[in-house]
Amino acid sequence: MSGIESGPWDRRYIGWFECFNRGEYYEAHDVLEDLWLEEGKAGFNYAFHKGLIQFAGAFVHLQKDRLGLSVALFRLAEANFQRYPPRHDGVDLSAILRLLIGWRDAVETGAGVNPLGSRPAPRLEKPAF
Repeated sequence: MSGIESGPWDRRYIGWFECFNRGEYYEAHDVLEDLWLEEGKAGFNYAFHKGLIQFAGAFVHLQKDRLGLSVALFRLAEANFQRYPPRHDGVDLSAILRLLIGWRDAVETGAGVNPLGSRPAPRLEKPAF
């Protein structure tokens, strides 16, 4: 991840957005997991980072056409994100939640059709300094 400008945030946090926006969902999950484990359950951003990991994980399951597992992870991520204000750690968390809900609903109402094959891959704004 050379060249990533992290500003006030950990490079692994910024790296999650970089990987996610390239459609590298497993790598996004992987790069943030280390920070999440390091901060532990008592960390202020524990649930937020866990939600980001779950959100990326939902797309890993979509890539593997595991629709039920993706919905489960979308729901877990949503529950973790709802613990935080609409703007958190430099991102519009309310926009991420809307995106998450849109994808979850598309999977649930798609009659077994994976929306990842017919929709553009999601992109997120990186944290603003």
